[in-house]
This record gives sequence, structure tokens and C-alpha cells, in this order.
Amino acid sequence: MLSESAASPTEQGHKLHSRRRLHEAAAAAASSDSFEEIAEVEGLIIDMRYASKNNFMSINLYGPFNKLYLHKIAAKKLRRAAVILKKSHPRYDLLVFDGLRPHSVQRVLWNKVKGTPQQTFVANPKTGSIHNYGFAVDLTLADNGQELDMGTPFDDFRPLAQPVLEAKFLAEGKLKAQQVANRKLLRRVMTKAGFQQLAIEWWHFDALPQEQAKKHPIFE
Repeated sequence: MLSESAASPTEQGHKLHSRRRLHEAAAAAASSDSFEEIAEVEGLIIDMRYASKNNFMSINLYGPFNKLYLHKIAAKKLRRAAVILKKSHPRYDLLVFDGLRPHSVQRVLWNKVKGTPQQTFVANPKTGSIHNYGFAVDLTLADNGQELDMGTPFDDFRPLAQPVLEAKFLAEGKLKAQQVANRKLLRRVMTKAGFQQLAIEWWHFDALPQEQAKKHPIFE
């Protein structure tokens, strides 16, 4: 692989173009009447995984798009979830990994997994992810800033991460009772706040059903 300094003119031009698009996306989200920046408040911690190298691609995909945004409908529900969690578990916080995702980044993710077993876990940019509309949030629970054990990390594409298979893996001893209990707590808090769990990712929740979310404009 070429180093950044040795990148070809074509590669350099692509990187500059991508960065410019992400700058434009950040400005568009900040000025939009539809989206809202989510700041850290009591009960909410933000760790933008795609704005770092701590993700399954091991590269910073977001660059200047490094703040958490959600559609206002989703933002209201997320704050409600934080309050619900604090009432039952005062030491716990919601640790948020991702929210609104530019459509241009969805294309990059898709190109990485297309034709592999991981393809199931990444939405085709032709139809878009609910993240591209600002109605999806990826998150976990934290105890005094430390992630709770959910049995797999965030963005783990193994079947072990799928909520629909929890009972099977618990019976087989591949998930522990406490790991499933942690997932169920997260799920209970989020659904009580008005979110829906994605069946194949324990960390992914939608603020609206897909058919309703996609009536809104996609975020480029």
C-alpha cells in the first residue's frame, strides 16, 4: 500500500474530494432544521468510532464530520432513553458510537464488504441505511465510562452479535447470562424510549420503522 506521501495524483485528488464532501456534510448537518447535534450530557457519552481508526475498517472514515448528529425525532428519543437508564441504573450511561452517516461514507463501507459474508450487515447505498436519514443510532451501555460486556464488540459481524440468536448461543454456552442480561437492559431502555432493535446487531436501534424513515430526504 502506498503511504500518504507517496499516493498517486489520482489518489490524492480522491482524498481531497472526499474530505471536501465531508466538510460540506458537516456544515449541512450543523445548519439543517432537521438534524440536531448531540452533546455529552448526564447519561450520554459519545465515542464516534467512524471518526477514529477504532472501527472494523481501521481508518477514520468521517474526518471533519466528527460530531454526532441525529434527526430531531431520534434525538428526542435518545435523550429520553438516557433519562430512563439513569432512573433504573444511576451508574450507567449510554455510550454512543454512531448516528447520522453521510451517504458518501455508506458507499465506502459498502465497497469494503460487497461480495463478502459481511455484506449482510451493511446497507446497500442504492437504498441507503437508516443511518443515512439520521434515524439510527449505534450504542452500548457503560458503567463509570467502561463498556459493559455484551458478548461481542461493536461492529462484530459474527452470528454471536445477533439478538435473534441469543437464546441459542446462551444454551450452547457461547454467550454468558450476564452478557445477555446487559443486552436485554439496553434493549429494554431503548424500546421504552421509542426505538426498535435491529435483529442482527445488538448495538443498532432505529427511531422510526424503515418505511417511515425513508420518506425523509437522504443525507449526502
